[in-house]
Amino acid sequence: MNETVLSSIIYPEEATILAAFCAILFCFLGVIGNFVTVLALLGCPKLRSHATTAFVLSLCISDLLFCSVNLPLTASRFIHKAWVLGDALCKLFPVLFYGNVAVSVLNMVAITLNRYVLISGHQYYSLLYSRTSIWIQLLSTWAIAILIMLPSLLGIWGQLGLNPSTFSCTILKKDGQSPKKVIFLIGFVLPCLVIILSYSCIYCSVRKSRKKLKSHQPIQDKRKSRREKDDSRLTKLMALIFLFFLISFLPLMLTNVFDDNTQYPWLHILASISAWASSVINPFIYAASNRQYRSAYSKLLRIVKSSVVFSDSKHVSNSNRSRANEKNVSLKPNENLP
Repeated sequence: MNETVLSSIIYPEEATILAAFCAILFCFLGVIGNFVTVLALLGCPKLRSHATTAFVLSLCISDLLFCSVNLPLTASRFIHKAWVLGDALCKLFPVLFYGNVAVSVLNMVAITLNRYVLISGHQYYSLLYSRTSIWIQLLSTWAIAILIMLPSLLGIWGQLGLNPSTFSCTILKKDGQSPKKVIFLIGFVLPCLVIILSYSCIYCSVRKSRKKLKSHQPIQDKRKSRREKDDSRLTKLMALIFLFFLISFLPLMLTNVFDDNTQYPWLHILASISAWASSVINPFIYAASNRQYRSAYSKLLRIVKSSVVFSDSKHVSNSNRSRANEKNVSLKPNENLP
């Protein structure tokens, strides 16, 4: 790397080392955590039957792609303090990064609306969340995320390329214009407002419902009450997932909007690390906060454990059989001896 490029880099040495270390660590934890979560949810019929699970799976797949694709590329960028992977991948990287963030936000919007319809508009739930409707919503979520980046990818509004001072492949200005701030404000703030408003309405609806149920509940309604409690727990879990996502991504959004010239490089590094953490933390929240998700993880662990034990016992059995055969052959008299 020549001296001119080195002198233009604005990140301190310690910041690049920290960023590279966190990118590698989150890559390792995120791939394992999200992959295990996908397998656990697919292997649990009770959770798989919930419409919410389809959007949670979409969110997990989005996080898995981020950890397995974006984070290794990011680690390479900070290790080399340069982009060494070619122009084509440099233009593709921001599509993957910002598109992935958009997918996560839109999946959370879809989860929140699902919870809202279930609790506040249950009569429309079967209509809005049929198998076909769920697939349309999922495909729309991913399609919108790609379309958001299309103007910059085609060079119509801004352009995608390398910023040498931060050695990052990102959205750059073209003819003095860039959609970066608009993408952050509209693509992040607006969905978050929708989510916050929806959860506020859910809270009010649940509170009203609980006031009505304060009187003695008949025995025949106990099953319904248990189902409502399960729905309430799942809603709280999804709200917690959104809260952690908001806390993780809000610093990155604020630094990109209000410090676009990177006058405070450490803030950008810490905000980026915080954003990366959002793709890692969800499996831990699922396991810690919800009994049904813990049960799904436990079931997957039991299956894996029983498969390993069966494989080991089969191997031991084959080894014993092989040794027994060898022993029989050695004890067999030699017919050629006089």
